[in-house]
Amino acid sequence: MRVLLVIGSVVALGVGTAAVALAARGLPNIGAATMTGQPVYKGYYDKHIDTYLITDVSDKAQAKAMHINYSAELGTVKGIPDQYFVEGHAAPGQLTVFGSEPGESDYNPLWEEIWVTWKPGVNPVLLGRDDQIKALAKAGKLTMTDGHIVLNAPILKAGKGK
Repeated sequence: MRVLLVIGSVVALGVGTAAVALAARGLPNIGAATMTGQPVYKGYYDKHIDTYLITDVSDKAQAKAMHINYSAELGTVKGIPDQYFVEGHAAPGQLTVFGSEPGESDYNPLWEEIWVTWKPGVNPVLLGRDDQIKALAKAGKLTMTDGHIVLNAPILKAGKGK
């Protein structure tokens, strides 16, 4: 019985060591991390606030205005979630609205820019969910326009609650 216990312990130790070695070998050599200051932004997803970073965009004018990288290749990416931006009149406290976030099956740090505009005579309400925006568009209260611009804006921290 002792022999089996010792053999089992040695096998378990060997398997554990191999797993650690495999994990270490599988990581890329990315170098040592250093801390830098980067501007971060806030946006809604399902009525809670997420924090995100903007790094690249497929539109030259936006890249220049935001002092971020321009990448024409981003504009060729299809099948990504939408990020909604309100143009013109907006409710107080309006932020961008994400169509997904980390943990969702369709999350991707690349976003298709969708421009939202309230129709004349409609009092803007705070938009906090993508399905809310789609329902209001279907009801004729606002319009959604595909900007044909892809933004690389990974969500760094997802808020809690809905």
